[in-house]
Amino acid sequence: MNARDEVLARVRRAKGGAVGPVPREYRAAGSRGPGDVDLFAERLRDYRARVRVVPAAELGEAVATALRDRGARRVVAAPGVPLDWAPDATRAPVDVDALERADAVLTACHVAVAETGTIVLDHAAADQGPRALTLVPDYHLVVVRADQVVAGVPDAVAALAGVATQTWISGPSATSDIELERVEGVHGPRTLEVVIAL
Repeated sequence: MNARDEVLARVRRAKGGAVGPVPREYRAAGSRGPGDVDLFAERLRDYRARVRVVPAAELGEAVATALRDRGARRVVAAPGVPLDWAPDATRAPVDVDALERADAVLTACHVAVAETGTIVLDHAAADQGPRALTLVPDYHLVVVRADQVVAGVPDAVAALAGVATQTWISGPSATSDIELERVEGVHGPRTLEVVIAL
């Protein structure tokens, strides 16, 4: 008898012999209905992200206001971001030096998860741009349409089928040291702002 068989035999004896079937009642995509935009916004705020919820017709104005409130003059936008969101923004691709000098970066997203307050970017999509675009600047402004918000992670995984390069974002970049002191902006943007268009 090898070590594995011995361990399993001990487990069976401890359980009284037969081990019954293991329940496999995992949540599946679509099992919880559509995503809750209010819950998504609440979770984002829990992560210290700034959130603006606006009617879709006011999206361009909301983006302009967010950038103006931030004092952002040098804005880099993903190349496929609609011009009316930020008409004066530089469109990617840009080099890392230009990204380091940028006051803000503007992207859309592929999907957002209400349950976890997570935004997922697809870096092959023109309105989300290359990965460096969202990791180098200190301020990231993301536009999320209400129909992109799904209930849970299984729904997001289903929506991302075939998407090769993804970044999952749950709030501003943050880490903690050994004394649990939170430090923001170490591995990406220190400030995340999300405009949710209803």
